[in-house]
Amino acid sequence: MSSRLRAATTAAALALAACTAFAASFDSVDFFRAVNVDNADAVARMLGAGLDPNQLDPRGQPALMVALQGESLKVAKVLLDAKGIQVDVRNRAGETPLMIAALKAEVDLAAALVAHGAAVQKDGWSPLHYAATGGSAAIVRLLLSRGAALEARSPNGSTPLMMAARYGNEEAVDALLAAGADRRAKNDLGMDASAFAASAGREKLAARLKAGGAGR
Repeated sequence: MSSRLRAATTAAALALAACTAFAASFDSVDFFRAVNVDNADAVARMLGAGLDPNQLDPRGQPALMVALQGESLKVAKVLLDAKGIQVDVRNRAGETPLMIAALKAEVDLAAALVAHGAAVQKDGWSPLHYAATGGSAAIVRLLLSRGAALEARSPNGSTPLMMAARYGNEEAVDALLAAGADRRAKNDLGMDASAFAASAGREKLAARLKAGGAGR
């Protein structure tokens, strides 16, 4: 072995040892402290040293979910680009990162999650339900363009239009109606989108949503 090759091999071994030592100097407490304060640089260094981007916090929440729920958006972007990140990991409530981004109307992160392969459809509560609730027409349109079920049913039979009518905004309602959402559909309690709006005191919207066709 030439002296130059030996030197290169030694340098590589020292670098690997340094990275291992660096990773060992941190633990999950340090990692989640950085996640919670949106310290993207620290999280990137720890991930680069070998920490698992999918590790769970003491409550069993995956790191990406912790970042999204705590609005640590810079960290969320770092985690999304991390090798081996699981974009469809679920929390104990069965929610996915895309659902949280949709609920918080984080358009850029929702788009990034979809670009990274996040599932736009799931049984029960779906990302589209959460987008409708969060009131982001942009995310509603994004999910529909990627094949999300317009008439997805929650465990109690509620549709995204119903959720938008009660919790979202009229832009989200209109995006769903423009896609052909059925305003006449009823959930297991016999409530349609108009009834959902009325239950939130949104009388003008309730009147507009009275059964009578799929359009506005």
